[in-house]
Amino acid sequence: MSETADVPGRAPPAYAIHLGLFLATCCTTTWAGAWMVHPDVSFFRPDQLLPYLGDGVPYCLSIMGILLAHEMGHYLVARAHGVDASLPYFLPVPLPMSGTMGAVIVMRSQIPSRDALVDWAAAGPLAGLVVAIPVLIYGVHVAPVAPAGPGLLEGNSLIYLGVKYLMKGQILPGNGVDIQLNHSPVAWGGWLGLLVTMINLMPIGQLDGGHVAFAFFGDRYERVSRGLHRLLVPLGLVVGVYVAQDLILRASLGVALGLGLQAGFPWLLWGGMLQLFRRFSGGRYHPPVGDQPLSPRRRRLCVLMLVVFVLIFVPVPMRQVM
Repeated sequence: MSETADVPGRAPPAYAIHLGLFLATCCTTTWAGAWMVHPDVSFFRPDQLLPYLGDGVPYCLSIMGILLAHEMGHYLVARAHGVDASLPYFLPVPLPMSGTMGAVIVMRSQIPSRDALVDWAAAGPLAGLVVAIPVLIYGVHVAPVAPAGPGLLEGNSLIYLGVKYLMKGQILPGNGVDIQLNHSPVAWGGWLGLLVTMINLMPIGQLDGGHVAFAFFGDRYERVSRGLHRLLVPLGLVVGVYVAQDLILRASLGVALGLGLQAGFPWLLWGGMLQLFRRFSGGRYHPPVGDQPLSPRRRRLCVLMLVVFVLIFVPVPMRQVM
């Protein structure tokens, strides 16, 4: 996930830090990938998981390739516009299912115009998708189709549904079956890459989508962002109710409500995190950037990013299958 901060002054690149964090994240994502293939062993027991470490390399290559493309898209476009930007700082997190919290780039100078802001914000998601979609296609191609559950089932976007239909010749999940991502870490890396891109493209705050929306709406953005931000809690509740009512005939009311809350929780979490980012930014959703009007070409790029967001939008990121 890409975030930015303005830091005065110009500092030389800390190559050792960037490389160390990159390599550490390769290690944590390889560890997470090995556990995905062998979930029957303990994630936190090296003596159990180390023999299978090689099985985690495909996931590591998939997710790290997507993240690296995303962040370098931001970095190269920032430098092309004369903005002093750092190389990406990768965030290694030794947790199952991801092994990382993405990466951040520090902006040491302001972006000079709304046109440059759109270019910079769009470059990361588009570069990431150039890697993520082929990764997803290959991963789905090699993933087996089997009964979906019990366990966690990943959510569908229009692109993900299309890839599954293209590779498997059927709409999945269907008739109680879906592809088994745990048997294809590459597919999981591609799906997670799309999910991270979707989160980044939410047109709120200082996410990539927020930068694009700010450039498009200008002074109206604070009102637009506030309205969209307020929709996240109702969206989480709607997702929770939808999942709960689907489970009510197969589980007790308490279990159904608990699993519904679990499914809707990501939207509540992201809403809370965006509120924290807003508080740290002095109560604003986005700092001002230049007064120049947005060019017609960049307006078309804004529309393209909205289309991309719709295509990768996942209403129910994860849900429990019984």
